[in-house]
Amino acid sequence: MKTGLVITAHPGDFVWRAGGAIALHAKKGYRMKIVCMSFGERGESQFAWKEKGATLESVKAGRKDEAERAAKLLGAEIEFFDCGDYPLKLTEAHFDRMVDIYREFNPSFVLTHALEDPYNFDHPNAAHFAQETRVVAQAMGHKPGAQYKYSAPPVFLFEPHQPEQCNYKPDLLLKIDEVWKEKYEAFQILAAQKHLWGYYERVALNRGIQGSRNTGVPMTYGEAYQRLFPTVAEELA
Repeated sequence: MKTGLVITAHPGDFVWRAGGAIALHAKKGYRMKIVCMSFGERGESQFAWKEKGATLESVKAGRKDEAERAAKLLGAEIEFFDCGDYPLKLTEAHFDRMVDIYREFNPSFVLTHALEDPYNFDHPNAAHFAQETRVVAQAMGHKPGAQYKYSAPPVFLFEPHQPEQCNYKPDLLLKIDEVWKEKYEAFQILAAQKHLWGYYERVALNRGIQGSRNTGVPMTYGEAYQRLFPTVAEELA
């Protein structure tokens, strides 16, 4: 079975930025896994903190529930690292677990954050973590004797909130029309960030228009990705 791995700093990130890709590949028979490094309990839960009596633990529990329901709706499994957000606090145990996931899951591709984001340092930190563990998973000397079959997968960076401030230049527009319903329903699960539902619908519509104009293929909704490493091809058509 083909597999896809999504490494995200916060719950909202995998929904806003990669929900279409997750649902689309799940429908195609891929086993999709999300590694969510935090619950977004500090900086990504504005409306949850406005509830009377909110505590750190209650906000975390609420965001965990939202993330689990969104992942299920999109057709993915999810694993939480509970690193805390703003900032992420990654440990050696987190690093080792991520390497193990690469080796156990042997993903066909990885989706993660852009390399730069001056507005949210958790995002590039998550991207760096995804890249470093991807490489270490190849190293025979890391946990010598471990049994695994692993090839370092291609990495695609999903769209940041303000791409023009993040030196982000997408080179792949993914048509997500057939799973837009699922993606938007996943938006609606994220009650703690309901102020972003309309914003990311507009992003998807804009990328859909660009995709149609660039290719002539009719599409209404799209997601943008930037490939991190070169692809290999036998022809350019």
